[in-house]
Amino acid sequence: MKIIKNLLAIVGLVCISGLFIFAVQKPADSVDNEGGAEQKMVNDYNVYAIKLPDNLNFAGEKVPVSIPDVYERMDRELLVNTYWQSNGLLMFKRAKKYFPIIEPILKKHGIPDDFKYLAVIESGLTNAVSPAGARGFWQIMPATGRENGLEVNDNVDERYNLEKATEVACKYLLQSKNSLGSWTLAAAAYNAGNAGISRRLKEQDVDDYYDLLLGEETGRYMFRIVALKEILKNPKMYGFNFEEEDLYTHIPTYKVTVDTDIKDFAAFSKEHGINYKILKIHNPWLREPHLNNKSRKKYTIEIPEKGYYNKS
Repeated sequence: MKIIKNLLAIVGLVCISGLFIFAVQKPADSVDNEGGAEQKMVNDYNVYAIKLPDNLNFAGEKVPVSIPDVYERMDRELLVNTYWQSNGLLMFKRAKKYFPIIEPILKKHGIPDDFKYLAVIESGLTNAVSPAGARGFWQIMPATGRENGLEVNDNVDERYNLEKATEVACKYLLQSKNSLGSWTLAAAAYNAGNAGISRRLKEQDVDDYYDLLLGEETGRYMFRIVALKEILKNPKMYGFNFEEEDLYTHIPTYKVTVDTDIKDFAAFSKEHGINYKILKIHNPWLREPHLNNKSRKKYTIEIPEKGYYNKS
């Protein structure tokens, strides 16, 4: 107990809004004659207010931070995401790996590059699963996937195929832009649906996202996207420090086309010099240990190039 008490006397742990701040006590360099020997608290972690940049925008459409409530909401998301340091660092690491896959698909469809940050807030650049049934980087619902040509069932779920899912997201976003008139509203509609945003615009007699009164999730949606864009584009400005080698990298692969069923993916993996775990890492859309393919459909399976998974 004495050892524990001494440790607690040395290190104070304070939890503020989910952030743990360590205040380290160091012995005083001198003695205060009036108060006796004292210990000075030296806080090795500093939290600063963040100055909002003047040119915040999404897809070239300005965020009107001169409006008081818009300023406060933007300020909130910059603060939350700046000081959620572990999550921020993971976003930098994953972005290096996955943005090069997403960016050319957005460009091919004429979608502004800023929409890659929508995938960041939707899933954290992971194959996330939502309680509502959305899946993958772009959080696509089953019906939306099927309507746009994805195979979605227990055996194969192409919402987990990043390239194909990004194609579907692009189609949806283009439809939203054509319907709603701005990229900001199109992005908001990715969260609330085209019909939902259209109805709110009509009910409130406005034509801009930043003039809408919305629920918590959709009301924060664009501010979160813009905050992540700002932070990921300016790491040093927001206190993120890392080297290039700290970031994750994409493992090059080659494609194997199959048009039959595969009874055992563990055996299939071994035939290609890898194991089942690695096969699933590169092909998360394969949902079971086998492939049902009575229709003789052609599937493309990604196999990592040799040498990247060697044990050393």
